[in-house]
Amino acid sequence: MDTMSAAADVSDAEWEHVIRVNLTAPFLLTRAALPHMLAKGKGAIVNTASEAALRGSAAGAAYTASKHGLVGLTRSVAVMYRDSGIRANAIAPGGTKTGITVNADPAGHGPQVLARYMGNVGRLAEADEQAAAIVFLASDAAANINGVVLPVDNGWAAV
Repeated sequence: MDTMSAAADVSDAEWEHVIRVNLTAPFLLTRAALPHMLAKGKGAIVNTASEAALRGSAAGAAYTASKHGLVGLTRSVAVMYRDSGIRANAIAPGGTKTGITVNADPAGHGPQVLARYMGNVGRLAEADEQAAAIVFLASDAAANINGVVLPVDNGWAAV
């Protein structure tokens, strides 16, 4: 997460940290896994995006940008490697019980803006519900699903 800061208030350090964790790390892992998948002629990559990747978000500029970037990476891999038997998809979790805490920005941009939408979240998901979506997308049952961002958000994306 980030501090839910608006773009003008994000420090360089926060931006770089969030992009490194949420976008660069999945890229490096994907790049490391691809040669093995190519050698086998098949594979499934499932990234964890966020509901913040589906729209503009008060979750913070760095977090939102990183998750949008992850969706772009996922879709690029899906297109570039589909003829090699490799699929790439992502889940977009909504509110989930994880224990993640948010250190809100002092200006309060994110929490103040996000609060009015929290009624749309509904019941928070359990981590195992997110995991079940990942297992499905990685399984042969999803063999023809590629380049998809699956909201796992109790309908938040539909509101």
